[in-house]
Amino acid sequence: MDYYFKESAFKEFKKFPKNIQRRILQKLDFYVSFSDPLDFSEPLIDKRFGEYRFRIGDWRVFFDLEKDKIIILDISHRKNAYR
Repeated sequence: MDYYFKESAFKEFKKFPKNIQRRILQKLDFYVSFSDPLDFSEPLIDKRFGEYRFRIGDWRVFFDLEKDKIIILDISHRKNAYR
């Protein structure tokens, strides 16, 4: 399984400090290296944020699944994630 950024999510991601970017990408690579990355995710009740989320430290990665692709919709700090 692979992951792809939605354009708006990627623009926001590029504004993060380099060490945070590196940490998020390393963790995403770790998750998708498994046969079922959804084992590491939580389904969301409020679908306006996406179908699922990964927790990476203080960051929340919101995403949808399309066939065998993870489409990253947004990445937010936990204090702002659900607003």
